[in-house]
Amino acid sequence: MNECISSLLLPEALGLDGETLAAFYQPIIAMDTRRIMGYEVLGRAVKGDSVRSLGPFFCNDQIAEEDHILVDRLLREQAFSKLTLMEEQPMLFINLKPSWIYRYEKNGELYTLFLLDKYGIDPKHIVIEITEECFHGSMEGLRTVVDLYRERGCLIAIDDVGSGFSSTDRIAHIQPNLLKIDIHMIKKSATHDGYFGVLRSFSDLADQIGASLLVEGVETREDLARSIQAGARYVQGFMFARAEPEFREPDCFAAVIEAELEQHLLHYVGSERYWQRQSEQLAEQLVELLQEAEYPEDKDEWIEEQLPELYAHCMRVYLCNDVGIQLSSNFCRESDQAWRREVQYRGANWSWRPYFVPNLVQLNENRRVIVSRAYTDLDSHAWIRTISVLVAPGLILFMDLKDTEGGAQGL
Repeated sequence: MNECISSLLLPEALGLDGETLAAFYQPIIAMDTRRIMGYEVLGRAVKGDSVRSLGPFFCNDQIAEEDHILVDRLLREQAFSKLTLMEEQPMLFINLKPSWIYRYEKNGELYTLFLLDKYGIDPKHIVIEITEECFHGSMEGLRTVVDLYRERGCLIAIDDVGSGFSSTDRIAHIQPNLLKIDIHMIKKSATHDGYFGVLRSFSDLADQIGASLLVEGVETREDLARSIQAGARYVQGFMFARAEPEFREPDCFAAVIEAELEQHLLHYVGSERYWQRQSEQLAEQLVELLQEAEYPEDKDEWIEEQLPELYAHCMRVYLCNDVGIQLSSNFCRESDQAWRREVQYRGANWSWRPYFVPNLVQLNENRRVIVSRAYTDLDSHAWIRTISVLVAPGLILFMDLKDTEGGAQGL
């Protein structure tokens, strides 16, 4: 059974009414293993069957920081003590405010490292989760202290990425192992393309800095699906379990994760195969037309000849050479399906676009077409995909097609 901490000598600000203090544990599930990989340690006040969260206590800035730290240390030690009893030890996520960590500058004490030694715990089982908080100290100084945890073997996570004070500046300085995405970002991404774009950008950011995404607050199957689409490696939330006094069987949620991953794969593979088929058909048509006709000097004239062959959801067409210079006008489809010519784009250099060089390297006689993933168009703000077709040596035709399943509708 989970041992509770006596109310003796605890701060009055806790407002304990015959309650005892206890560490509770919310499971965190890994997509790759489909097993519980760890638990976030959370504080609760317990009296019989009644359980009260200590979140309001820790968020109250009117309470002395020393009282916050005292209570947190009691909970932390209780969790470490429990971990030593486990034959298969999960990871523990320990919430620490930046200001608490920064106190090392004054007192030279890191209590978590003391507990590691006291209980003989392998540091790789501990994740230092830096919570959202307005922090006025030196970011370099904070990084120096965080590195002490890292050097001992602890992992580092940043909480509530995308909201409040967990900014890109903090991420860049600390270079965490895990990014925890705020629940509100997931909820808003389901109905708002802008939030989904930002959410997906955090997946790209995680890739760039060698971190993994952890989505917290997953409550429904839709939340879980969105988390998978956004590239989450780990998830936690009420869909699986609330914070509880005991650890669960590691594979108790495996079936749920397995089923959702299978649905995601079926949808994603089906979508990508659809787009690949469409692009290959377009490329084949255009290459055949090019081979049958003499290629004109006027690039606009050639494109105009191909416009009737394009799909109804093709919204923009233009031709570039292999150094990124646009040789033709833009041809943009109006709402009435008529085409508008934009001559001002002739001579534009698109080699700065992130997709251009990778496409240039991959396009050849054996691979004439490449399809981008869905993204938001700069002008129309619609979700589109760009099809790049090598129509002749040194000539690439770009076609932007609307993707009605992009953004808030999925990948």
